Amino acid sequence: MDQPTPATTPPTMLADRSVIRVSGEDVRGFLQGLVTADTALLTPDTPAWAALLSPQGKVLFDFILWADGDDVLIDVEATQAEALTKRLTLYRLRRAITLQSDETKVHWSPTGNQGVPDPRLAALGHRWLGPAGAPATGWHTHRLSLGVTEGIAELGNGETLWLECNARELNGVSFTKGCYVGQENTARMHHRSKVNRRLVVAPFTEPSARTRVTYPDRGLMIEHRRVEALGDALIPDWLAAALAEGAPTTV
Repeated sequence: MDQPTPATTPPTMLADRSVIRVSGEDVRGFLQGLVTADTALLTPDTPAWAALLSPQGKVLFDFILWADGDDVLIDVEATQAEALTKRLTLYRLRRAITLQSDETKVHWSPTGNQGVPDPRLAALGHRWLGPAGAPATGWHTHRLSLGVTEGIAELGNGETLWLECNARELNGVSFTKGCYVGQENTARMHHRSKVNRRLVVAPFTEPSARTRVTYPDRGLMIEHRRVEALGDALIPDWLAAALAEGAPTTV
């Protein structure tokens, strides 16, 4: 079979993402005590969606972690890369850890065999890191159609509990790895099944106090709703299953 040529290969780069390289002494151990994912499980083929939380368990930054030898690459919203680097540097103390911007770019395709399935949901498509290329189209609409939220505009900055961002259902938290910032409240919510609100994608209407961000051009908005009042929100299969079960699944 003929391989696609550059002229016919669809553009794949997510231009709104940046990569931070974390290198130095015991990088995984450094991150293990900070982020929600289990860094011991990272391999080049198994990235992980994770967050850095406040001590109260509210999300400050969300990102995808990638293994690169002894280093870890952080695939993060471009507008938040500098702020995340500064925040992680505060935790570094005297450790021999370096955080710097990397030239690698984030790529995505809704179909095909390149890369690996998105760690949140296979239906999101494949994701990989590589040299810069032409910007992709369709990612935002595709993600929202599956009810998946991400980034500071949708998740907020210290406003939303991590499990309310559907982190449990989308593989964004480990309940077996041990302590990390915000772990106590997150674990308590999990074991008591006390996720009373959810971030959801809904049809665009007049914004209210529960609205996080609106996308009028797509006819959509992101809202922070109580689970008993989800109303006209998009309820994809992965969320419907969690709501029906009403009990957490240990990851």
